[in-house]
Amino acid sequence: MDRFVVFDVETPNFKNDRMSAIGVAVVENGELVSEFETLINPETFFNRFNIDLTGITPEAAAEAPTFPEVWRELRPVFESGILAAHNAPFDMGVLRACLAHYNIPWRKYAPYVCTCQMARRCYGLPHNNLNVLCDHLGIALDHHRAGSDSRAAALLLVDELARGMDAREFKRFYYMLPKTGEVS
Repeated sequence: MDRFVVFDVETPNFKNDRMSAIGVAVVENGELVSEFETLINPETFFNRFNIDLTGITPEAAAEAPTFPEVWRELRPVFESGILAAHNAPFDMGVLRACLAHYNIPWRKYAPYVCTCQMARRCYGLPHNNLNVLCDHLGIALDHHRAGSDSRAAALLLVDELARGMDAREFKRFYYMLPKTGEVS
C-alpha cells in the first residue's frame, strides 16, 4: 500500500447524504503529492448548524458543480489507491449515499483506512479528534474546511506511517452499494 487517497467531506444538513464540499489529498510513498478541493452544489437544503460549522451557504454552493460532475474527475483518483479519512466511516457513508442518490454505480466494496483508528494506537492520547491531533503534531488546520481537513488527515497519515504504523493492519472494506431506502 503505497498510495492513499485521503478525503474529507462537508455536508449541508443532518441527513449526511449529500456533500457541500470535498477535499482530497493524495499520499504516495509516504509523501503528500497532490491536493484538490471544491464546493459541491448538493441540490438539497442546508440547515443552520451545518452552515455555521462549515461556513458553506446555499448561495456559495449554488454555482458549484454537482456531485456527478465532480465524481467524473474524482473517480479515477479514488480508484488509484486505498481511501483514507479521519473518522472514515462518516466520510465513506456520505460517499456511498451520494453515489446512491445519483444512481452512480461504482464498486461493491472500497478499501479504506481510518487515520483516527491509527492515531489511537500510534499516539496514546486521551482524545483523537483531528483538531487535537493537529495541535499535538503542529499541523495547521482550518477545521471543517474540506481542503484543510483532507490535507491535515493526509499529513497525520504520513506521520503515522513514519512512526512505523502498518496501514495493512487497519485496512477495511466499506460496503458501497446502496442501503435499503438510500436511493432517492
